[in-house]
Amino acid sequence: MIEVININSLPAFLLILFRVTAFFVTIPIFSYRNVPTHFKIGIGFFLAWIVFFTGPIPELPIDGMFILLLLKEIIVGLALGLIAYIVLSAIQIAGGFIDFQMGFAIANVVDPQTGAQSPLMGQYFYTIALLFLFTVNGHHLIINGIMYSFDTIPIDSLIDLGDGNTIAFILQTFSQMFLIAFQMSIPIVGCMFLVDVALGIVARTVPQLNVFVVGLPLKILVALFVLIIFIGIYVMLVKDLFELMLETMQGLMRFFGGA
Repeated sequence: MIEVININSLPAFLLILFRVTAFFVTIPIFSYRNVPTHFKIGIGFFLAWIVFFTGPIPELPIDGMFILLLLKEIIVGLALGLIAYIVLSAIQIAGGFIDFQMGFAIANVVDPQTGAQSPLMGQYFYTIALLFLFTVNGHHLIINGIMYSFDTIPIDSLIDLGDGNTIAFILQTFSQMFLIAFQMSIPIVGCMFLVDVALGIVARTVPQLNVFVVGLPLKILVALFVLIIFIGIYVMLVKDLFELMLETMQGLMRFFGGA
C-alpha cells in the first residue's frame, strides 16, 4: 500500500534537505570539485527522502519562524562538515611542516579536489588517508553522522549559537588540529633537526665542504628513508584521526542539540 504524502509535512522535508545539502558543501570527499554537483544534489535529496519517511516529521507553517529554521539547518550542516574538515586538515598541516624541513616548501602542488595549493608531502599523505577512508568504508560513517544528527538536533527548534561551550568546543578542536599535525610530523621533523645539527658540526670541522650543496639532497634522502619506515605508523595515526573526526562531529551535535 502506497503511503499518501501529507502536504503539510513538505516544509519539514525542505529543512531536512537544506541540512543534508549544506553538509555536502563542506564535508571531506563529497565536497570536492571532482564530485559532480548534480550528484551532490541527488544524493542529498535521496538521503533527505529517507529521513523524511523513517522518523516522526512535524507539521510546520511557512512563516518567519520557518525562515529562521532554514538558516539554522544551513548553519548546522555547514558546521558539521566544516569541523570534520578541520580535523582532517591536520594531515595537510603535518605535510607542510615536513616540506619546510625537507626543502620542498616552495614546491606546492594544486590540489585538484579543492583547487587550492597544498604541500607536496601533505598531498601525498592526504591521498593515502582518503584511500584508507574508502577502504574501511569511512564515507558510510560520515553519511551515518548526518543521519544521526536528526535524532540529536530537532528540525523544529532553534539552536543557541551564543553558548560559550559550543564556541569553546570549536576552538579546542581547532587547537587540537595543530597539535595532531605536530605529532604526526615530529618523527620526520626530528630527524631533519638531527641532520641539521650534523651538517653544522661538519661545517665547523671541514670548512672546505659546502654544506649548502650537500645539505639539501642529504635531507631529502634521509626524509624519504624515514618516510618508508614511518608509513605504517602513519596509517595507524590516520585511523585514530578518523575516530576523532567522528567523535568531534558527535560532540558538536550534542552541543547544538542542547545535551
